[in-house]
Amino acid sequence: MCGIFGVVIENPDLDFLKRATDTLSHRGPDDAGYYLDEHAGLGHRRLSIIDVAGGHQPVFNEDRTKCIVFNGEIYNYTELRNRLIGLGHRFATNGDTETILHAYEEWGEACVEQLRGMFAFAIWDATERALFLSRDRFGIKPLFYGQYQGGFCFASEMKAILVDDRFPREMDQQALAGYFTLSYIPGEMTIFRDIRKLLPGHNLTWRDGKWTVRKYWDLVFNPDRGKSEKYFLHGAMELLRESVGIHLMSEVPLGAFLSGGVDSSTVVALMSEFSATPVNTICMGFGGEAGGYLDERGFARQVAERYNTRHREYEVLPSAGELIETIVTAFDEPFADDSAIPSYYVCKIARENVTVALSGLGGDEVFTGYERHLGFLLSGLFRRVPAFIRNGFISPLVQGLPERADGHYTINHMKRFVRSSGLSPDECYFGFLSRMKPELRNTFFADHENLAMQQQCVRHLFRDHFKAGNIAGGSDSLNRALYCDIKTYLPEDILAVTDRMSMQHALEVRVPFLDHEFVEFCATIPPEMKMKWLQKKYLLKKAVRDLVPREIIDHRKQGFVGPMTIWLKNELKPYVLESLSQSRLRKHDLLHGPTIQRILDEHFSGKEIHDTLIWSLVIFQSWYDQYIINRKPAYA
Repeated sequence: MCGIFGVVIENPDLDFLKRATDTLSHRGPDDAGYYLDEHAGLGHRRLSIIDVAGGHQPVFNEDRTKCIVFNGEIYNYTELRNRLIGLGHRFATNGDTETILHAYEEWGEACVEQLRGMFAFAIWDATERALFLSRDRFGIKPLFYGQYQGGFCFASEMKAILVDDRFPREMDQQALAGYFTLSYIPGEMTIFRDIRKLLPGHNLTWRDGKWTVRKYWDLVFNPDRGKSEKYFLHGAMELLRESVGIHLMSEVPLGAFLSGGVDSSTVVALMSEFSATPVNTICMGFGGEAGGYLDERGFARQVAERYNTRHREYEVLPSAGELIETIVTAFDEPFADDSAIPSYYVCKIARENVTVALSGLGGDEVFTGYERHLGFLLSGLFRRVPAFIRNGFISPLVQGLPERADGHYTINHMKRFVRSSGLSPDECYFGFLSRMKPELRNTFFADHENLAMQQQCVRHLFRDHFKAGNIAGGSDSLNRALYCDIKTYLPEDILAVTDRMSMQHALEVRVPFLDHEFVEFCATIPPEMKMKWLQKKYLLKKAVRDLVPREIIDHRKQGFVGPMTIWLKNELKPYVLESLSQSRLRKHDLLHGPTIQRILDEHFSGKEIHDTLIWSLVIFQSWYDQYIINRKPAYA
């Protein structure tokens, strides 16, 4: 895994190129390389995984008219390399980076359609004075870009772009509204108006001062109801087994995250089939007053014992406040999924023994693993209840319930369900995802009219995904929800947090559930087979019953989250109250003080759980202080 940076501008400065690239040294501590001509500069920081001895970047073609900087892994590069050699290409290295470059020479922009893996790369053609960028199909690897001062720049993380003090730091109002609605910033937006994300499955070509973005891949849901359950069970497992096998490609120590859930347990079980030595596995739980909360260490031990893994456990104590600045600096923009806290620690402990770790991420999006997927299915039944009963009896009764004192979300989920389930399917699913109650939206921002309009734009983004035309069988609302997840929550939340927290420790994380050939096959599985008899992940659980202990298959999904509700009421409460004081809020005057106070009062009294929203506020305050008031980063 690596960090890449580049700039297209007349007479680029080598010192600036090095300073910007070196902000990404945590992504690649093993090596650094640069390319510079009169019109462009490319920089690379390397974490050596494949072709350790000969993989220095940038990499050039035979006549050195083209060069590439690359972040990721291409798992089918050996086959591609052999094809390209047969077509007359000459290779100077043994890695996957040069394979991409020759594939670009051979097939142009269509080269990305040949790649199987995770990637973000840039190719500079010095003869044509053209830059080509590409990002993998699911957005496993990040890639940002922007244009200013007559130049164009790109980077694995925004901090490299922000090294130039001339870069404008004006906030994007729609991104701000999206952040407080979802706890992350969706789509191509970033918090900075002049920096965009290259969307997953997209290419960008820069030439003559202009850029063009094109989609090269999309997931098509086309349920094949002519095939049997047995066919899908066999097909899915064969492809998943193949995916895990190719994800083991490495010249450095490799292991796996083992949470005790079905997805990670399945990955470890399949890894054990390929490995002649015990697999390295890592698990963590929570200590202190919140000990035992959402703790799956016992289940993880069962899998570790069954497959005789080299198992390590780690316990996180409630010190979330110490990580706030680290989280903010890792993302360079507000990001409030509190799973960043356990992710940071599990990556830290993993890096002590391995350089590469496999993860079960993506299984929920492929096989309907979230509580909201079950809730969305049940919402169709709830809408059949007469409106006067829903609105006049059920809703007031549920909304008046106090939250559980132990911080669990049972009551909170019930409230969200009755608030949203009477709406149209697209609005219902958006309601399940939104972190802000409808009655708060009208008073949350100080500039209500402007930001209310921006919130509507975020809502429309979700509705566009939900109503996408590449979902065959118009009645398959569950597939529409999965497509929404794959386009928003997957790349901008869980893959983003995994990339940033793992890269803080120079750890490469691989996700075999997101091999595109496997996911494309699973998109042909009828949704009623993925969730059957109200059982989430029905098909996957049935497929792995001989691989994973029954206790793990049958126990309720807990998820990789921290006990934030309890932390906010105890260890973090003083920090929260200081961070969200009226004097701190007045530094930007973006938020409505009385509404923020109401949110705090409701949470601390137990009337409502607002943990995600409060965490979003705390993270935003820290980001604003660091990046706007103090204009961080002054890195090098």
